[in-house]
Amino acid sequence: MPTEPGTTYPVGWEADVVLRDGSVAHVRPITPDDAEALREFHRRQSPESIYLRFFAPLRELSDRDVHRFTHVDHRDRVALIATVRDDIVGVGRFDRIDEHQAEVAFNISDHFQGRGIGSVLLEHLAMIGQEVGVDRFTAEVLPQNRKMINVFREAGYDVTHRYEDGVIALSFDIAPTERSVLVRLAREHRAESMSVRQVLSPRSVAVVGASRRPDAIGHRFLRNILVSEYTGTLVAVHPEADEILGVTAYPTLEAVPHEVDLAVVVVPAEKVLDVVDDCARKGVRALLVASAGFAEAGPEGVERQEALRRRARASGMRVVGPNSFGLINTHPDVLLNATLANQVPRRGRLGLFAQSGALGIAVLASASRRGLGVSTFASAGNRVDVSGNDLMQYWIDDDDTDVVGLYLESMGNPRKFSRIARQLSRAKPVVVVSSGVSAYGAPPGHRTRPTQVPPEAFDAMLRQAGVIRTENVHQLFDVAQLLLHQPLPAGRRVAVVGNSDALGALSAQAALSWGLEVTHGPVSLPAEAAPEAYTAALRAAFDDPAVDSVVTGFIPPLATVDSTVVDAVHQASAGSEKPCVATFLGLRGVGTGAVSSYAAAAAAKAAGEDAVRRAVPVYGMPEDAVRALAAATNHAQWRGRDRGRLVHPPGLHDEDVEAVVERVLAQAPDGRDLTREEATELLAAYGVRLWPARHAATADEAVAAADALGYPVVVKTLSPVLRHQTGTTGVRIDLDGPEAVRGAVESLRLRLGTLGTLGTEGIVVQQMALPGVICVLTSQEDPLFGPVVSFSLAGPPTELLGDIAHRIPPLTDVDVSDLLSGVRAAPLLEGHRGAAPVNRGALADLVARLSCLADRHPELARVHLNPVNAWSGGVDVLDAEITVRPAATRKDGERRAMT
Repeated sequence: MPTEPGTTYPVGWEADVVLRDGSVAHVRPITPDDAEALREFHRRQSPESIYLRFFAPLRELSDRDVHRFTHVDHRDRVALIATVRDDIVGVGRFDRIDEHQAEVAFNISDHFQGRGIGSVLLEHLAMIGQEVGVDRFTAEVLPQNRKMINVFREAGYDVTHRYEDGVIALSFDIAPTERSVLVRLAREHRAESMSVRQVLSPRSVAVVGASRRPDAIGHRFLRNILVSEYTGTLVAVHPEADEILGVTAYPTLEAVPHEVDLAVVVVPAEKVLDVVDDCARKGVRALLVASAGFAEAGPEGVERQEALRRRARASGMRVVGPNSFGLINTHPDVLLNATLANQVPRRGRLGLFAQSGALGIAVLASASRRGLGVSTFASAGNRVDVSGNDLMQYWIDDDDTDVVGLYLESMGNPRKFSRIARQLSRAKPVVVVSSGVSAYGAPPGHRTRPTQVPPEAFDAMLRQAGVIRTENVHQLFDVAQLLLHQPLPAGRRVAVVGNSDALGALSAQAALSWGLEVTHGPVSLPAEAAPEAYTAALRAAFDDPAVDSVVTGFIPPLATVDSTVVDAVHQASAGSEKPCVATFLGLRGVGTGAVSSYAAAAAAKAAGEDAVRRAVPVYGMPEDAVRALAAATNHAQWRGRDRGRLVHPPGLHDEDVEAVVERVLAQAPDGRDLTREEATELLAAYGVRLWPARHAATADEAVAAADALGYPVVVKTLSPVLRHQTGTTGVRIDLDGPEAVRGAVESLRLRLGTLGTLGTEGIVVQQMALPGVICVLTSQEDPLFGPVVSFSLAGPPTELLGDIAHRIPPLTDVDVSDLLSGVRAAPLLEGHRGAAPVNRGALADLVARLSCLADRHPELARVHLNPVNAWSGGVDVLDAEITVRPAATRKDGERRAMT
């Protein structure tokens, strides 16, 4: 197992974790250097805690005990410690009893009990146990130690227990169960949600670097927090001033007489680490680092940013930034504008996240122009810690947020993003605009990993999670204003109503191009029609049972009163559960945004509130309106679909796969391609039969192979010159006897000779498959995304048109079906020009097996099944290329860890 530089324990055993109360702890294996820290930890424990751990009043640890506890071999004896500010706050360990069983024990600091440290240590020890070959944990617990008993029982494992000699003996298998996974994810969600809640709702804020100069960034942050009427306690930190803008100033953080929840850091980059240390000593919970000059500034900045992350997490603090534009929380109990924006959107129900500081300004300005109210906003800057994933965890539980908008410039953990976004999207629409993800254009300063998957895989991941992707910020707000103010469409049927033939035609054509169905209209009233006629036409559209949504457009004649048209649309829409989008060209005072009526909008604005919840979104052009409506319709259909069940085909023998992988890596530590025999063995462990094939170097050997396999056969060249050419250039099919085989071999030799090669690679002889549709299935272990499963039809659709569908495991049966239907050539699977449809169930089963194989075995760097012959009776896997490499640590593993 690879180890961390300067340590003897494997990579991945060290992690930062968010605890139940939202604070941060560091988990790592114990080392001999921890001897004195362990003694101090024991001294701080109460007599009761010591007795419950050791079954004896052990007031001091002997030298022998300390040596035994701190010297472990990381296989038969494993011990982890949890630390906060370099103090040990929890210890968990296991000692192997036999080859597959180990005894586990925990000791949690009295001052940190109830924060979930025991649960975290158990998760990490279970992962390590599986890694070193332990299958089962046992523990002996005194009956009065209810907290530790609950740690085991509530973890989601199937725990057995018995009472003997005054001790409860517990035991359980440590392989993840469906319940243990759900428990772990639920705990992660609660902890991360609480952590972000503390960042966004601080009871006290200190601006470190506040300035008396009006043009200074520190002055602007302090002024904006003050002007927003922040409800908590606000102080400034300045080495000389007694007050700034009427806010009390202190020379240092330590001089502040009360606790500080959030420190806004606006000092030069080279001084930030000193401020972080000051915050750690003060016990600050979170940092908002607005300072630039970190990873975006070059190698020195990269080192400074990594030091910022390490020091903050070691001290239990969350970090927003560096290079952050700031935070906003419009809730009346908070009223925090810790940003550089002088004017922020009023209170509303849109949660916003932007990575870029510059784009944060644009995002907030766009929301304000449209009259969209915001619940919370965060700019992650270089995203050293708090990310969009953290904010989504928070918004899942936030009753003040109905719609989420994300501007992403990079993504550090797509698997976790997909998992959280899927949960959030089921309750609240998530709208994303992304300028690039990792290798597609990540800005300097963002921590991420490289990726080899195409951009289409990222798009597929968003669709799989129910996320609405837009091309730019303008479209993000186009969609958001509809989702905030209108109900979701029940279907794809649209009515088009207006007073212009041209607007009606544009609207109808846009609807068709976005996959909507125009079932009512276009209805074009005369330009001079009275508002009553307009209202009647709209009500007829809303009342039509064949209509799910209404698109309306209006161009005023000279005599029309602007407000009557807006009121007519609002009145017709207000009494219906069907959404409505509008385009008003030339109406005075009506721009892009959402309006209910002139009177209602004016009242809402005067009250400082968001526009009325049931308002009509207005767009500059009908194409914008219809695009937003189509996005909302697609999201509604995703939400209304059956979620499906995670696929788990029978006959999956992971131990047999692991045996092949371990054997290969023992021979080639850096990995290699499997032989056909090894590939056959590995796939068989997952119930996949790789068709027999025999290599041959001469015509006689080819005939002997054909005789053994049975006629008819196929002869294929292994020459890379011909192997991947389209058509049958390197293949001879339907050979029904020895002479046909000899002729095919000679034909291939002549063909290879023409191309200037001797064909020394040889040929393969394989039994002829029945006619079908040739497919390609691939799984690839990506450094950023983890496993990605791809499906396509062989030949030009894949090679020339890039017609490939992708999904991110784990997959449900619905995901598998979507993958097969996700290529444009999918109709060929259903039968084409009289051909019989393929056995879709058998093909789906193969996809499910491949997805499980990829998800459970990260050592399989690539599994390429090509060709796969799908026909009416089943599927035949005719060839496979499999590459094994040492597994990299996945970003979203089987234990809680901050990335």
